[in-house]
Amino acid sequence: MSPDIKTEIAVIGAGPGGYVAAIRAAQLGKEVVLIEQDKLGGICLNHGCIPSKAMIYAADFFDKIKKSSKFGISADNVKMDFKKLQDWKSGILSKLAKGIESLCKGNKVTIIKGKASFENSSRIKITSEKNTSYIDFEKAIIATGSKPIELKTLKFDKKKIISSKDALSLEKIPKNMVIIGGGYIGLELGTVYSKLGSNVSIVEMQGQILPGSEKPIISLIEKNFSKRGVKIYLNAKAEKIEDVKIIINSKEKGIVKLDADKVMVAVGRVPNTKNLGIKNTKVRLDEKGFVRVDKNLLTSDKNIYAIGDVSDGPMLAHKASMQAKLVAEIIAGHNQEYENFIVPSVIFTDPEIASVGITEQEAKEKGIKTKIGKFPFLASSRSMTRDEIQGFVKMIANEKDNKILGVQIAGSEASDIISEAALAIKMGATLDDVALTIHPHPTLSESLMEAAEATLGKAIHIFNLK
Repeated sequence: MSPDIKTEIAVIGAGPGGYVAAIRAAQLGKEVVLIEQDKLGGICLNHGCIPSKAMIYAADFFDKIKKSSKFGISADNVKMDFKKLQDWKSGILSKLAKGIESLCKGNKVTIIKGKASFENSSRIKITSEKNTSYIDFEKAIIATGSKPIELKTLKFDKKKIISSKDALSLEKIPKNMVIIGGGYIGLELGTVYSKLGSNVSIVEMQGQILPGSEKPIISLIEKNFSKRGVKIYLNAKAEKIEDVKIIINSKEKGIVKLDADKVMVAVGRVPNTKNLGIKNTKVRLDEKGFVRVDKNLLTSDKNIYAIGDVSDGPMLAHKASMQAKLVAEIIAGHNQEYENFIVPSVIFTDPEIASVGITEQEAKEKGIKTKIGKFPFLASSRSMTRDEIQGFVKMIANEKDNKILGVQIAGSEASDIISEAALAIKMGATLDDVALTIHPHPTLSESLMEAAEATLGKAIHIFNLK
């Protein structure tokens, strides 16, 4: 049977990994086919990163307006038209999806709609509603992303028990929302709906929210949640649903019945590696279903690469996009490899949490002697003028050579400030490099400079710790 299409590179999945890989490969002169069974942009654009950040922004704006009287602003009877919010969000997604399609076509990437599965290590079967076709490829890139974990006792029905995807497209704001899972997805959407007026409860199986995070960060988030009336149940497990209530078993409080118009399950994500015909290739998966790759993002099959959520490492869109650029260049013969160390992460809670590099605890585990410094936003004049004084910048540096190893930020605009820290680590910058970089005043970014000075014991705007 002859193939319908022959191509140099076939990319499966058009999310932030797939479409970026396709475009970069095409820019490098490769013939590329991009296969997507749903919408261009993948989960991130259509059901994850982008719609959630639109709703986070709107909810935050709504919340600030209600609290604006301290600035002399009268804004009585402020209301939220949730349908208009959803329409605005949908408009953004549509524009961005059209932009991706235009970029693909402009770079001569062939887009094929349908479900892909490997026939062997050089052929892919494409199944759509209308027909079945085949693609022969020289190299393939798996970029199929991930999906929410579904609990056996709380299966998604899209009505009462919902995923994070469903939570982003509700028709109305629920009066009572229970979130199962205290990770970043649960906390972000818990922040959104609590600001929009929902009574939010968070149920976490472990002894703290954001497992693995440092205590000062957790305390800050818990404090803000408490102010907003959000209830957090730790060491707790959801048992079952009875009518309009969900029954949880809490180590501290025993059996608790919570009112729940919506129950959002956000206990993690799993890679989309099923039904890909992987068994027909030499690609190998680990025990959790992730595709095994080397530093060149090559699987155990010499013709097939994997990027993004389907491979090991943090499930982050920007990780996928960087891997996408690198894998395209690797296939094109360029000398590149992927560094997992310098992937920044952001949690869009209130306040925002961002980190890059290693933590103080990780440095101890590695036997690295460090210098630690912290600058509180309470001492930042820009934070004062924004009425956003919560949080801090923490910096970890190697005691031997003052090279910056890690940065954690809790506070307003942490998502933007962390990029400078990532660049510093990438470039092998020292504390002096950042401390002697003139930052504009007054800005939030100068808090990074202040943290470097504090780590050196040369702080000006806070007392130096002996």
